[in-house]
Amino acid sequence: MFTDQKIKETYLIMGTNLGDRPANLQQAIVEIEQNIGKILDCSSVYETEPWGVSDQPSFYNQVLKVATSLDPLQLLTATLAIENEMGRVRTERYGARIIDIDILFFDDLVINTDQLTIPHPRITERNFVLAPLAEIAPDLVHPVSHQTISAIWGASEDQLGVKKILANEL
Repeated sequence: MFTDQKIKETYLIMGTNLGDRPANLQQAIVEIEQNIGKILDCSSVYETEPWGVSDQPSFYNQVLKVATSLDPLQLLTATLAIENEMGRVRTERYGARIIDIDILFFDDLVINTDQLTIPHPRITERNFVLAPLAEIAPDLVHPVSHQTISAIWGASEDQLGVKKILANEL
């Protein structure tokens, strides 16, 4: 059946600091491909200090570039459903979690509603986002600041550590 749905590009960040972190990221990748769209690129996995609540295990973070036919609200619904299916329980803001999937960008859209803000409002404040994003999309232009991701990453004032995990270390 022919559909006239335009394929859009979105950037997602996944984070996990509970259980088998590499397996959690792999399961999320499978779920994203099944429920959201084709993964076009993915960053290395980065181990990062927790942001917001420091008394918890370090995170593994990874950024994905995904082609999707979903609209932004459908994408938000799909990411939340994946988190729920994987067992995410929301008890404490910035607390420990089995999986977190955030929408960073959706094409070059700027959306600011009660339900959804795109681009993600704290991209520029978080090394755990900027490091993997700069790896796969250094020349991507932030639609609000009009700066490239590599320029934003270079100017980051976040002091939290971010370490690339080599594939053979996982």
